[in-house]
Amino acid sequence: MQSIPVDTARLGVLRCAIAPEAKITNSETQEVKRDRDGNPVWTVAVTVRQDGRRISVIEIAVSGQPKGIEEGQIVKVTGLTAFMWSMGDRHGVSFRADAITPVQGTAVHGKGGDA
Repeated sequence: MQSIPVDTARLGVLRCAIAPEAKITNSETQEVKRDRDGNPVWTVAVTVRQDGRRISVIEIAVSGQPKGIEEGQIVKVTGLTAFMWSMGDRHGVSFRADAITPVQGTAVHGKGGDA
């Protein structure tokens, strides 16, 4: 799997669309996915909007539970990397970050990630 670093400065405003959720690997046992170091993996859905373009939503995985992030809040994503994947005839892009933190002083305007 090839990793591609993403320049978050070019993505415009990043806003939390869905608050952090533990990534589940087995829906029957509710087992939480773990990284190579044994830390639980969490996902945060983030809206991306560049200069008047349509809003896109990407799910970003991060090791450990991100703290202080609420839906609608502007966030900072550090060390964002994209991964191309394929399984049989399915394929896509996954995103992973070193950290996702709230941008202090940003108001939360309801749920759903108004941008």
